[in-house]
Amino acid sequence: MKQYSDLEFLKLSKGQKFLYKLRRFFVSIPLGIAHFFMKLWALLVQGVQALGRELKEIGGTFAHGDWKTKTSFFVMGFGNLARGQILRGILFLLFEIIFIGYMVLSGARWLGMLPTLGTEGPGKVYDEIYDVYVTSYNDNSFQILLYGVLTLFFIVAFIYTWRVNVRQNRMAEKILASGKPLKSGRDDLHSLVDDQFHKTLLALPVTGILIFTVLPIFFMILVAFTNYDGAHNGYTNALFTWVGLDNFNTMLSWDVTGGAGTQSYAATFGEVLIWTLIWAFFATFTNYFLGMFVAMAINKKGIRFKKGWRTILVLTIAIPQFISLLYVSKMFAKNGIINTTLLDLGLITKALPFWEEATWARVTVILINIWIGIPYLMLITTGILMNIPADLYESAKIDGASGWQQYRKITLPYMLFVTGPYLLTSFTGNMNNFNVIYLLTGGAPTNPAASSAAGTVGYTDLLITWLFKITMGAETQYYLASVIGILVFVVVALISLIVYNLLPSIKNEEDFR
Repeated sequence: MKQYSDLEFLKLSKGQKFLYKLRRFFVSIPLGIAHFFMKLWALLVQGVQALGRELKEIGGTFAHGDWKTKTSFFVMGFGNLARGQILRGILFLLFEIIFIGYMVLSGARWLGMLPTLGTEGPGKVYDEIYDVYVTSYNDNSFQILLYGVLTLFFIVAFIYTWRVNVRQNRMAEKILASGKPLKSGRDDLHSLVDDQFHKTLLALPVTGILIFTVLPIFFMILVAFTNYDGAHNGYTNALFTWVGLDNFNTMLSWDVTGGAGTQSYAATFGEVLIWTLIWAFFATFTNYFLGMFVAMAINKKGIRFKKGWRTILVLTIAIPQFISLLYVSKMFAKNGIINTTLLDLGLITKALPFWEEATWARVTVILINIWIGIPYLMLITTGILMNIPADLYESAKIDGASGWQQYRKITLPYMLFVTGPYLLTSFTGNMNNFNVIYLLTGGAPTNPAASSAAGTVGYTDLLITWLFKITMGAETQYYLASVIGILVFVVVALISLIVYNLLPSIKNEEDFR
């Protein structure tokens, strides 16, 4: 692709400039993906190098450390206790005792069962007292997987704490060798509310993120490599086991298993993914530009009752979506108020298929989403518009710029610069916009060719609503839902990384300062 200099680019026509920018965008996509994997490789190399340095430092500490430090390799906190740092020593020692106790009592058992996820499922046992066969529940695959993952996290936490223990002993030796005193327990407590107060504040949120975010994500990823579903729930009916990459092969396979007229899993996933991207694009940019135009219209000089117009628009936000969307869904139904009114007025001869035909349903949900989203964007852009320097518009008027030119050269660049990150998050958020689709259509109308592929798939289903149907349907295919969740993450991550690096807010950060 030919690269133009700044002077050559300025000589191009508007159409040529647009095509040049469009070509550069599409060319940058594979380059962005390649750059991502290069960064990933660089991080991997740096990680291996860092691990090598850590191991070398640990070996040097053990080789050159005194007997207190060497003992701390096996009894955490011993060096701190021997050097008078009682509080640190007790905390390290207590953590090691808890870890060893947990591993002996249950942790080792969970780890040992993790490779098989259980060996003995539910079975019938004869009850001599009542002279009947009763169900005996034995291993629990779900519990084994959950506690196995928790144990792995606990082991990682122990290794990290052990490393901190070794590093602190090495530092304590150096401090004492230099003739300086070590910090006491009182100094440590004072430090937690003084120079180390940021760590104190972050301790609870970080712990919460690890337990309630990182751990569930890791668990969900592992479920994708099992056959966990309604028929194998791991306890009451049958154990579930590891199946490797079988679920990914199923989801990405083009083999048709449902007979004539049905689609493969890969074709179904591709259709839903394309519609999800189309929906996210229109749901994001229609709201963005229309919300901006509404804000500009309300803020224009001479417009009366500005607060009243804003209040009317904000009312759509005040009403819970669960109520408003279900009501709107009924309004556009075949026998709803919209069709009934149009039929009574003689404007149509038969009911319009708002939810019965794919194209009608998709266009309708996009239009209804505009009604939902404009108030948010109106409020966001109103504050930004008020902060654009007025002298820019005055100078443009003096130079003879029209209203459209002022918008294209002043308003839009400023808005895109400030709201660029918001546009990205809004796009990714709309890809996972469960409420609007599920409450309006429930994914309808049904795609008969795709209905046999992992649950009943509709023409308006997004990946997130399809995932919900898979987990809540008759078969409850949790493993397939987990695969879709991973694929959604990959798609969203790639789009986010590519677009983020193209945003003017990132590339031209100094332009608007």
